[in-house]
Amino acid sequence: MILRDPVHGLVTFESAEESIVPSLLETQEVQRLRRIRQMGLASLAYPGADHTRFSHAIGAAHVMTRLLRRLRAIEDELPPEERVTEERAREALAGALLHDLGHGPFSHVFEEALPETRRHELWTERFVLDPDTEVHRVLSRYDSSLPQRVADLVRGEHPITFLARAVSGTFDVDRCDYLLRDAHFTGVGYGKFDLDWLLRSLRFGVRPSSGAPALAIDGPKGMQAIESFILARLFMFQQVYFHKTERASEWMLRCIFVRLRELLLDGSEPAGVPPAIAALSRTGDTDLGAYLAVDDGVLWVALSQLGGCRDRILSTLSRRLVSRKLFKTLELFGENASPAGRSSALERARDVARKRGLDPDVFVGLDAASTLAFDAGDDPPMVVFPSGAPRPLAEVSFLLGRLAGQRVERVRLVFAPELRDDIRRALP
Repeated sequence: MILRDPVHGLVTFESAEESIVPSLLETQEVQRLRRIRQMGLASLAYPGADHTRFSHAIGAAHVMTRLLRRLRAIEDELPPEERVTEERAREALAGALLHDLGHGPFSHVFEEALPETRRHELWTERFVLDPDTEVHRVLSRYDSSLPQRVADLVRGEHPITFLARAVSGTFDVDRCDYLLRDAHFTGVGYGKFDLDWLLRSLRFGVRPSSGAPALAIDGPKGMQAIESFILARLFMFQQVYFHKTERASEWMLRCIFVRLRELLLDGSEPAGVPPAIAALSRTGDTDLGAYLAVDDGVLWVALSQLGGCRDRILSTLSRRLVSRKLFKTLELFGENASPAGRSSALERARDVARKRGLDPDVFVGLDAASTLAFDAGDDPPMVVFPSGAPRPLAEVSFLLGRLAGQRVERVRLVFAPELRDDIRRALP
């Protein structure tokens, strides 16, 4: 199989071990990812961000092929039992391709809006392990134990630790692709980094805690590559994933699902609610067939229909989201962003909503988005110099040493646009 990709250029899956990728791409579970946007509601802020989980899955599998080539080029440093065989390469490729299989519509925001349901990783595991799915049948044709091995790998478990970390870790094929892909389709330069040099800089070291072989960075020549990778992630969170319009639209979707769940649990079922959404709202679970039938298009149609329902809150929020009449935000800084300050600001904003006759639990909220700039405790790659023991990144990089453990946070009030002027006047 040969494909053209806007991020990686020419993408190929042609070897015997890579043949599993084209086979899995033909399954209905993987094809569903064509109908789920990679960045959820981000296209409401970045019009080009319409790329899908399907293209990202292919990109992650492609990065895995490149990583496997690099691992084999340096495997002489490993004992034979730690080397990447064709069988292990096949399961690594399947894990990379299928790692996001369980995402619901609008990707991450879906599981945030329905916290009662299981996370997408667990839905992925169900799809992979259920004998009735096409994905399971494809994997089983290669090896009856392959579905379980792939499920373990997606969960971050594998006899070869560095393969598990390549699928789920600080430096994994998922992040390598989505940072470049999201930056490309949002038109933002912050997510770019030198993937070619980063892969070329990989070598093996020994994890001090376990003595097991682990991926490491060849120091000092690979330092700038890994620093740019981690900084790219940080900048994308600051400038894209925490964008005020994206966060406001996600807030509205969560409010819609909260209200819908209240109505469903009260015995009312508005017209147009997909069976899977109704079941997930009521019980947190549904069958795989119903879950498979829900994608972005289905949910947009449902939101359009909910815009005409009798419940005023649900219909108002749904109409506004569908027509992009989004809530506004006001970022809080300094003392206003402290725990006491944000609580005070929120209560003042809620008072404004009450005076305007709007439910303060729906039309006003506080959004605190945060991420670690660099998680030095999340088993990141070590740095290996020509002489000396492997050393943690935070010890040898001034930049990463300063960022280690630092939490980046954006705190905002979120509210209906008709409240903006009154809320601005109410806050100091």
